Amino acid sequence: MQSGTMVFNQLNRVMFGKAAAPSIVAEADRLGAKRVFALVSRTLATKTDELDKIKQALGDRFAGFHDHMPPHSPRDSVVACANAAREAGCDLLLTLGGGSVTDGGKAVTLCLEYGITDVDGLEPFRTVVEDGVRRFPEYRAPSIRQITVPTTLSAGEFNARAGVTDTRLKLKQSYIHPALVPETIILDPAVTVHTPEWLWLSSGVRAIDHAVETLCSLDANDYTDGTSLQALRSLSEGLARVKADAHDLEGRLKCMMGAWLSMVGVVAGTRLGASHAIGHILGGSANVPHGHTSCVMLPYVLDYNEPVNGERQRDVATALGSPDERASIVVDRIIRDLGMPRHLRDVGVSKEDLPRLADNCMLDDWTFSNPRPISKPEQVLDILQAAY
Repeated sequence: MQSGTMVFNQLNRVMFGKAAAPSIVAEADRLGAKRVFALVSRTLATKTDELDKIKQALGDRFAGFHDHMPPHSPRDSVVACANAAREAGCDLLLTLGGGSVTDGGKAVTLCLEYGITDVDGLEPFRTVVEDGVRRFPEYRAPSIRQITVPTTLSAGEFNARAGVTDTRLKLKQSYIHPALVPETIILDPAVTVHTPEWLWLSSGVRAIDHAVETLCSLDANDYTDGTSLQALRSLSEGLARVKADAHDLEGRLKCMMGAWLSMVGVVAGTRLGASHAIGHILGGSANVPHGHTSCVMLPYVLDYNEPVNGERQRDVATALGSPDERASIVVDRIIRDLGMPRHLRDVGVSKEDLPRLADNCMLDDWTFSNPRPISKPEQVLDILQAAY
């Protein structure tokens, strides 16, 4: 008999298919916010009119913005944004951009709550993995919450986890609390037309990875099976539509809904596997974009795991429209058809660095929940070498 516990976070609402600016105003009204401070991707702030629309809609409630959050949300950039938001009297944080902006914003709310003004101030709040077990420090919830308008498909906005990189260690670390998740998520496909094609499509593969590793998880159950299978259907259709026509807003919304579905298991506590664990390390330790980590790793992890979960992988292939093929082959073809990279060497990882990356993977707890057990870095190295 299946058994388990689904744990949910403090996300209040998701608004989809509606324009961002008026939706932000509605949420500011509902929350009684007087000083809305924005963390925005630099491209959206400087090369589009999206921030201007929000400024105009909020009027004198717009308290200012910060537009420097590099990939993988470095600690120093998080603290710099928090210091600016604090100076502006922020009582509601708005984030507009991709996964690094969203995760950076989560950590900003933590800095605001605890008066953190330098990078070392974040140290007591990060989770630590020891012998494959993640240990969570306890602390009170941030009182200043975040609303977010995501522009990519990695779907981290649904997760109560902030991934922040300690650039001194070249290591991405996790900060986890039920109230680090945004209060409100606004899915406006029109804003996403500014997202570069490679980023939209590769982050869509990241969402496919969420769904695949949820479906194949040690914690799989009927509830998360249903959301994962529909996520795969929606994402495969939506990504193909947007690849064919970048202005297909219905296709974009289908992608966004699929990405949301792909995260249902993750946010409820489902443990994922080696593709995500390796992806975390490739991001923080080798500066590989999130989406590209899934593009280069997922098919090889499927191959590695097939001896222990081949039946589950057949469900993946069926949901993606090719029931008579191996899941790794079907996923590989989707990634190639989207024009995404398929090897570690294609994303700037050197062969000499693989042992270090394999060692770092032993610091991620999802390495130890891979369906085919992994207990030593040499096993990770086998996967990395296959992907090279």
